[in-house]
Amino acid sequence: MKKLGLATALLLAMTGAQAYQFEVQGQSEYIDTTVNDKDFTGGLQGTYYFKNVDSSKGPLAEAAFLNQASNVSLAYNFGELGSNGIDIAAHNFGAKAEVYVPTPYVPVYTSASYSHTILDSKNNNASDDQGDRYALEVGALPINNFLVAVGYTSAADQAAIDAFNVMGNGVAKATAEAVTIGEDQDAITARTKYVGAIDGTNMAIGFESGLIYGDATAYQFKTDLYVTPQISVGASYAASSYDGTPDSAWGANVNYFITPAIAVGASYVNANYEANKGEAVSFAGDTQTVGLNAKFRF
Repeated sequence: MKKLGLATALLLAMTGAQAYQFEVQGQSEYIDTTVNDKDFTGGLQGTYYFKNVDSSKGPLAEAAFLNQASNVSLAYNFGELGSNGIDIAAHNFGAKAEVYVPTPYVPVYTSASYSHTILDSKNNNASDDQGDRYALEVGALPINNFLVAVGYTSAADQAAIDAFNVMGNGVAKATAEAVTIGEDQDAITARTKYVGAIDGTNMAIGFESGLIYGDATAYQFKTDLYVTPQISVGASYAASSYDGTPDSAWGANVNYFITPAIAVGASYVNANYEANKGEAVSFAGDTQTVGLNAKFRF
């Protein structure tokens, strides 16, 4: 009976807890490009919050942001990618820290991240490659639940992709961002984020925008409607001025928290490449991705 009681208590804690300190996220994407339709990615991210995160107020998906919860994360992505006879296994490793600091004026935000990418060629049509990527951000929350941040990113090689961008926005947008930095190696970033309740309802809405300026310029917008604290639907748009990447991409997503501790979701991204007149498309070109993800909190 004691064992049964402990098991029941553990199950309740796992499925109905209103506070958590760990989050594990997994995802996979199927990639359909102009020249290949058998690519896929898989990823795993673990996050530790320095204090318990209260998820009883507002959208469950944004509990950490609403609590200004400082944290550290580790991420890993794997992709099997190929086109025009090229077969490459891509490995991305990442580490990141986010810190919110209360001040007498406004809360201050800062983050630092590192990603390392390894491209392992499976045939002789492409060379192996690897690269490092560092990023720093500083910002503030001038009003409740509204973040404004600017940053600096250094990517020593175009192969270096932000492992956390893959987990958050998908491989198509993360790859386009990396190529946008180009051979400039250094880039300036800026972003905003807001989450707020819709008065008189149980709903909330969130907005995010981002800009990166390197060898070229890319920007993105994202919005999510939280129909209930458990369910959200969203749309996104991104564009880049770099000639060697899709010019624009739009996406849609849906996420559902089965319990406060377990969530599942799905996403779709359609990236369009507009070749210049007479230009031969020598890379993936138009791309569509379909993704599935799951989160577990405890």
